[in-house]
Amino acid sequence: MELRCVQRAMKDEYFNRDSERGLFPTFAWFVEEVGELGEALLKRDKSGISEELADVIAWAISIANLLDIDVEEALRGKYGQELAKAGCCEGVKS
Repeated sequence: MELRCVQRAMKDEYFNRDSERGLFPTFAWFVEEVGELGEALLKRDKSGISEELADVIAWAISIANLLDIDVEEALRGKYGQELAKAGCCEGVKS
């Protein structure tokens, strides 16, 4: 699975709905999912944690789509050296 492909799929499926809702209400949904992740962590519910992590990532990508931010490029810009050391990303500038 490639992150850029995930971002494109999320945009195809959710961008219109997220745009109609608006940036700050979409951010509120993201925050709600972070809270649900916190609850799952407190319960040490690995299945719940996995599900909520997926939701948090999806909502973060939705925010990126609303702002026309390429998540792969953002990660490369912020963590390029670490990614290059791990050898997990081609073309990462260190």
